[in-house]
Amino acid sequence: MKYYIDITLLPNEDVSLGFLWQKIFQQVHIALVDNKVGENESAIALSVVEYKDKNFPLGRKLRLLADTEEVLVKLNIQEWLKRLRDYCQIEPIKNVPDDIKQYAQFKRKSVKSIENKAKRRAEHLNKPYAEVLAYLIKEGRSTKSELPFIKVESQNSKKRVEQGVSCQFLLFIECSLLEKPASGKFDCYGLSKTATVPWFD
Repeated sequence: MKYYIDITLLPNEDVSLGFLWQKIFQQVHIALVDNKVGENESAIALSVVEYKDKNFPLGRKLRLLADTEEVLVKLNIQEWLKRLRDYCQIEPIKNVPDDIKQYAQFKRKSVKSIENKAKRRAEHLNKPYAEVLAYLIKEGRSTKSELPFIKVESQNSKKRVEQGVSCQFLLFIECSLLEKPASGKFDCYGLSKTATVPWFD
């Protein structure tokens, strides 16, 4: 990754940072889907610059990275975020610094809710939901995650939305810092199970 764009979120008294992450990330996701280069594959990666910030777990800055400047120009993220221009600042495309010492891997982490588990088990065992949920909580089966997350809506599920089924879910993001870069593919959330992005301020 040699080029990047920084998007700084600008919350105010009326609009929270969490709400802005939801709205801006959703638009970024749609933009990546619209510019995908393969089945759920993006040429653009995401970095959460202030990951696990002490004031807000995702911080205020979202970074988009690509191997070529043309890819970021074609994305035209300013157009995708024009409705939110009062709530974010989009920097011009810049070169990634040469002296990168660390690399970050941002991956989607699957976290199953205990409520869904209790529902499935209650149906399977033909027992009351509340009873099964209470049992799972007592047994310490809760899988609450401390990872930062964003509430998003899948663009692969539009048919379900048209049928009145909500496709919103919590996208948990895990970050690992590495000393060497790793290759791989990025999905249309800009995340990867294997690939890294340059890590810098």
